[in-house]
Amino acid sequence: MPVRNSSLGWRHLMTHYKEQILACDFFTIDTVWLQTSYVLFFLELGSRRIHFAGVTSNPNQTWITQQARQLVRELHDRGRCLQFLIHDNDCSFSKVFDAVFESEGLYIIRTPFQAPTANAHAEWWVRTVREECLDHTLIINADHLRRVLIEFAQYNNASRPHQGVNQEMPIPRTILKNTGFIQRRKILGGIINDYFRSSDRCLLSTL
Repeated sequence: MPVRNSSLGWRHLMTHYKEQILACDFFTIDTVWLQTSYVLFFLELGSRRIHFAGVTSNPNQTWITQQARQLVRELHDRGRCLQFLIHDNDCSFSKVFDAVFESEGLYIIRTPFQAPTANAHAEWWVRTVREECLDHTLIINADHLRRVLIEFAQYNNASRPHQGVNQEMPIPRTILKNTGFIQRRKILGGIINDYFRSSDRCLLSTL
């Protein structure tokens, strides 16, 4: 259902259409060797599910468009129906990039100029991944950064409760155990601890 950006208030759009909105953005990380890597990610606003697209030192149109195609295939395989894509006015988000999503029926919404809070959910995740992960990790190179972000994104989606979705996980657990020992799983070598119930191993074997 195409809706003109000007026909809806921004708050109304974010509130009433959040289950249909996909947001995307870039952020940068410098390695210990002072090399800059660009990270592209997508975020489903309704569930807070993160799609880590990739890391590159050269975010040119060809690379970005390829990441878009891969995400579209993933969403199609999941049967996920989204209606809107929000991104800022960075020239990296070209007409070719937009066309990939428009071909799937998504309506492109560009945020207003000099209004970073218009894509607040994406900005929130950038702050989260920095504060909870990257600020505690020395990144060696792009491959290392890629492995770190894949693991953190998996934790974000499957184990991390989110206030914005009533303390649920973006990917809900199919079986919630109310009995069994509480166990700990180390994320990123122990930077983050994930606690869960299990009846298979005793508590003392994991703590």
